[in-house]
Amino acid sequence: MAETALKGLGYKDCELSVVVTDNAAIKELNRKHRGMNKPTDVLSFPMGDDYLLGDIVISEEKVSSQAKEFGVTEDEELGRLLVHGILHLIGYDHVPGGRQAKEMKAKEEEMLGVLREKI
Repeated sequence: MAETALKGLGYKDCELSVVVTDNAAIKELNRKHRGMNKPTDVLSFPMGDDYLLGDIVISEEKVSSQAKEFGVTEDEELGRLLVHGILHLIGYDHVPGGRQAKEMKAKEEEMLGVLREKI
């Protein structure tokens, strides 16, 4: 999924790491790095490099619960979170009400369309 999303974004020669973990571990990372003492679905840690993009951490428990909540498969939800994380690594942000939020959402939807063809 990551390779497909990266190619769709024009990144053909780069690396990133993806860690799928539980709510307890992602909660600790969220507290440590964002000051939020609660689990989240995905965290991104950009490296600021065009080759080594950074790290993405995804909560397996959130994938499962959000898939049920949104009425999608777990693969589809994992893909959405992966794309979301990749977009953060390459510089997109989604401050509420900001112009970039709309751009990020549009790019996320575009990349999800690409992934749906592969899932």
